[in-house]
Amino acid sequence: MTTTTREAKAHANPSAYVPEDGLLLDVEDLHVEFHTDDGIAKAINGVSFQVRQGETLAILGESGSGKSVTAQAIMGILDMPPAVIPEGKIRYCGQDLLTMDEEQRRRTRGPEISMIFQDALSSLNPVFPVGWQIAEMFREHRGLNKSDALAQAIRLMERVQIPAARERVKAYPHQFSGGMRQRIMIAMAIALDPAVLIADEPTTALDVTVQAQIMALLEELQAERQMGLILITHDLGVVADVADRIAVMYTGRLVETADILPLYANPAHPYTRGLLESIPRLDQKGQTLAAIGGLPPNLLRIPPGCPFNPRCRMAQDVCRTDLPALREIRPGRFSACHFAEEVIDD
Repeated sequence: MTTTTREAKAHANPSAYVPEDGLLLDVEDLHVEFHTDDGIAKAINGVSFQVRQGETLAILGESGSGKSVTAQAIMGILDMPPAVIPEGKIRYCGQDLLTMDEEQRRRTRGPEISMIFQDALSSLNPVFPVGWQIAEMFREHRGLNKSDALAQAIRLMERVQIPAARERVKAYPHQFSGGMRQRIMIAMAIALDPAVLIADEPTTALDVTVQAQIMALLEELQAERQMGLILITHDLGVVADVADRIAVMYTGRLVETADILPLYANPAHPYTRGLLESIPRLDQKGQTLAAIGGLPPNLLRIPPGCPFNPRCRMAQDVCRTDLPALREIRPGRFSACHFAEEVIDD
């Protein structure tokens, strides 16, 4: 984002002033609960992380680990109730999103923080042309008339490499392939030049070739616009060439954070090691694919101690009684394991 563009956005929205250190998003001790008839499901349990300008953070974990709920809390799109945020802060450029009124959140959601949802087909409205849906961003937030907004939609469709964009701007979502629909979602997400982009499983249900194309496009857009990018995925292979840092989640907690290369080379938590071992490798053709035994715990009844202890090969008595804190075990490396020093290989 250029200085001129940032200043113009800041004039319209005071929260858009980027601090000197480039810190865009600061999530601190976030908790999210869902109050159900069966009890309170603790989906997020004290998550903290930061995203700076031009940085890519990948949040990894199995389904149910809390990745998407974290993203929805940042975007302010949780259904409340049943969702409750009992404590925590989500600061964008120094302003706490959780204390903003709905009008302030509306001015921030889209123009400043945007999101690509994981299921493009269900996220796009089937009864409106894709160009109309992209143009709506400019009509609602920039006050453009219909023709100017449609011209911007065509420009964005061309930017995300949709062939014959001018001819296809009036086509409907079902007339595009899965990969093309995902590109349309990306066009909508970047339409207002957000400072932070959250991509929730952006390559779900796409073949390997299209996955690579989508990830390359996100990387290119992130570098071009200097966005802070949050990639949410369960697949470590997808983000290997894109992310700067990794945050691994399990039962709503961060269990490991590190720069990408040290984490891939030498994980410091048994759960991270299990995820890495489960990635298919060319040199293991014909061998049984490794898997983490057991299932993630029920969020209504998270076990005492380390939540991963029922599935962990290294679990000892202390793991069943004491919850390990996320602590720094090497410069810039954090692990929530009692035996992190033994897990990591020096």
